[in-house]
Amino acid sequence: MTDTQVTKYCFSGHESFPCKTLWLKKGYDFVSAGLDFNAPDAVVHLGVGKNMVASIRYWMRAFGILDSSELTSLAHYIFDDTSGCDRYLEDIASLQLLHFVLVNNGEASIYRMLFCGLQRERNTFDREQVLNYVSLKMAEAGKQKLFNANTVKKDIAVLLQNYCLPRKPQGNEDFSSLMIDLDFIRQNSEDGNYYFNTEGKRPIISDVFLCALLMLRTETGDSSIPFDTIQSRIGLTYCMTDSETTSMLRGLSTDYPDLLSYNDVAGVRQIQLVGDIDYYKVLDNYYGK
Repeated sequence: MTDTQVTKYCFSGHESFPCKTLWLKKGYDFVSAGLDFNAPDAVVHLGVGKNMVASIRYWMRAFGILDSSELTSLAHYIFDDTSGCDRYLEDIASLQLLHFVLVNNGEASIYRMLFCGLQRERNTFDREQVLNYVSLKMAEAGKQKLFNANTVKKDIAVLLQNYCLPRKPQGNEDFSSLMIDLDFIRQNSEDGNYYFNTEGKRPIISDVFLCALLMLRTETGDSSIPFDTIQSRIGLTYCMTDSETTSMLRGLSTDYPDLLSYNDVAGVRQIQLVGDIDYYKVLDNYYGK
């Protein structure tokens, strides 16, 4: 796939709610208990309104926690009450991992289009520019008839609520969006425009970056991955510059010499994954399992 190519276009399902901090754990426990999102008593068990029930299910799918109606291996790895590595998402690495899944799994189209597409063209943006970008890319894909400006506007608003600190918060609830702590998108206080925080963001955990590499290998089936592919699918996902991504790859090749090597020959840069390791083993190393 190219940086913005997707197999389907989806800009709705969240009911205009960003993903709240505890929603994924709440949804995991709900499904683990054998309960049904479509049941009339789902609002009682989840303790939220009907629209929020639908939103929780949407975000579970978008973050790779729910596949159809089944919990995924990632869901159990993070949220299991006995063995979960970070049940309440207190570690920044968990948020970075979930962010990669959100951008790359195709359930919520706007995230890959913004981070891996628009970011290639500009560092600063406003909502109208995002809307026009989505319209253009859908037209180029021959999907213009599926474009609904009002739906995409709402999706853009939710994305910004997910990632940006509120300018005029009304209460603590305005700070409860799950991905705010990543600090990937900021809003300029002077003109209200937004920008990708490529310089002041929190450091990307190297083991999480390696997991993303291994996930990308699983998707492409290719153990030799060009730098441009890595930068467009992983580096930009994490708002990393080319030099940051290069430094990360060199560091990983030093830390995991039996697993991967970074090559830069005659200006051709690529990673060669020479070993075979499950990315959960890499996460085990980080979380100390």
